[in-house]
Amino acid sequence: MADEAFSIDKRPLRDLLQQVEVGKAQLPEFQRGWVWPYPNIASLLASISLSYPVGTVMLLKAGGDVRFKYRPIEGATPVGEPEPDSLVLDGQQRLTSLFQSLKLKGPVITQDLRKQRVSGWFYVDMVQALDENGDREDAIRFLPESRKVVNFRGEVIEDYSTPEREYEAHLFPLHAVFDGGDWGDEFTDHWDGDKVKRKLWREFNKEFVRPFDLYHVPVIELGQETPRQAVCQVFEKVNTGGVTLTVFELLTATYAADEFDLRDHWEQKCRAAWKAPEYRILREVSNTDFLQAVTLLATARRRGDEAARGTEEERLPRIGCKRKDMLALSLEDYVRFAPSVIAGFKTAAKFLHQQFLFDTKFLPYGTQLIPLAAILALAGDTAQSAGAQQKLARWYWCGVFGELYGGSTETRFSQDLPDVVDWIRDDAAEPRTVTAAQFAPGRLLTLRTRNSAAYKGIYALLLKAGARDWRTGEKAEVIGYFDESVDIHHIFPKTWCDKAGYEPTVYNSIVNKTPLTARTNRIIGGAAPSDYLERLEKTAETAREGVAERIRSHLAHPDLMAADDFDGFFAARRAALLGSISAAMGKAILDDESAAGDPGISLDVSDDTDDL
Repeated sequence: MADEAFSIDKRPLRDLLQQVEVGKAQLPEFQRGWVWPYPNIASLLASISLSYPVGTVMLLKAGGDVRFKYRPIEGATPVGEPEPDSLVLDGQQRLTSLFQSLKLKGPVITQDLRKQRVSGWFYVDMVQALDENGDREDAIRFLPESRKVVNFRGEVIEDYSTPEREYEAHLFPLHAVFDGGDWGDEFTDHWDGDKVKRKLWREFNKEFVRPFDLYHVPVIELGQETPRQAVCQVFEKVNTGGVTLTVFELLTATYAADEFDLRDHWEQKCRAAWKAPEYRILREVSNTDFLQAVTLLATARRRGDEAARGTEEERLPRIGCKRKDMLALSLEDYVRFAPSVIAGFKTAAKFLHQQFLFDTKFLPYGTQLIPLAAILALAGDTAQSAGAQQKLARWYWCGVFGELYGGSTETRFSQDLPDVVDWIRDDAAEPRTVTAAQFAPGRLLTLRTRNSAAYKGIYALLLKAGARDWRTGEKAEVIGYFDESVDIHHIFPKTWCDKAGYEPTVYNSIVNKTPLTARTNRIIGGAAPSDYLERLEKTAETAREGVAERIRSHLAHPDLMAADDFDGFFAARRAALLGSISAAMGKAILDDESAAGDPGISLDVSDDTDDL
């Protein structure tokens, strides 16, 4: 070993924790303290019970020329002061969490998500853990040190402070995982050998307890001759500070067993497919986003195959892309559907360009790219007809202006894929995203910054409507957009609005903003519209009507601007924007105000799109 840089092997989890207990595996002093909150520990325990990979442990073989001060892993109290055989460089959080929850005979001292100190015991609900449709992590509970749960008045509402109460509640203490089945014997004795309870224990022991006994952890051990500088560098590179492994990292470890490098595939086959400038809108698509889209397709195909076999509706597997679904994604399914998803994202970029969305800076929802790519991948050529594109655009804009993709979105993704594809293929009922979307007219007043999806959506609709620069007459689309010389600016300047006594909450809204070049905005300055319109006529070297026509392309009223009539302008443009949003969503927007806008400004912008 002395002449080897490192070794790689798999070691039983039971043996590793035994080494921690007796002090054969300890921490170098430069390792910081244990920081994992109890929900992270519960997730780790659930993963091991399901035989999921939880990452590699990296050790340094002790006894070489380079010496480090060491200390036992927190919770371990080895007899005497034993010298360690190995020092833990990476994996401290996992080993400490597992040791304290599985081997320690006292309460686990940890913290909650607010980083407040808590102590308690980990239990698992035996019945819930065996539910095939449940989430294993939800079956694991962290109980207070007293093993009693109290309400806000301090009244005990749950009590598991004795073994008998554990048996009655079917709650298995995690510290009994390695007890050789003693707890299970006492459990069945408590129930006087009841057949149902014996069967419950047998199944639980097989499905939950036994995997801990069989679990092996990949271990990289650096040799004794590793120099101090190299040890420190390795530690800095590999130690992640207790951050939970991502789905991508977990699948990378899983697929590696079959000699498939997921990370290399993502970098060389997936991301590389959209490096060209025309795919700039995809530059922030993450590896997890990609896996979600692949999982949507895989689960949709599985559901479709089962339906074709005649499986009853209520028994069909669900379409999904939650963490649990992604972790269940087989290598075979990944290899099968990844090419379609790559093509789906590229087609999504083309679709978004047609909606005048070119860059992530103005993309309303990055999350909506996931179902969009999956829909285009599954629908294939049927999504390319004019009618299909119109439906797809309605769904997209309903999601944007209904602001439906800002929170937890996985459930909506699983609805979107079958809903939109069936709508495109078979003229089925409108997707749930379309029917649920509503845009409240009052929302226009609160759209003031680019942080809002609807704000960015209105910007795109103005570009799609053919908005032209007031000075040059050039359309504010691809060339200016990619040059980043076009941005959103005030129509009635802030300085003028302040002097006129208007509230910032009004003049800073999207109703008083539009895409203009930086040079045009400098001409506007802080002057009244009546003043800067004259300057625009001179610098544009065109008649007043030419400037007025370009202003109308922004759904703004030039005559009201020339009269410095902010109230009239605001009401007319508000109505025009509502009409544009209504047309994009394909549904009426009920407004309690009667401002219908100027008859010379069309509320339906679909005719203008032919010129783009």
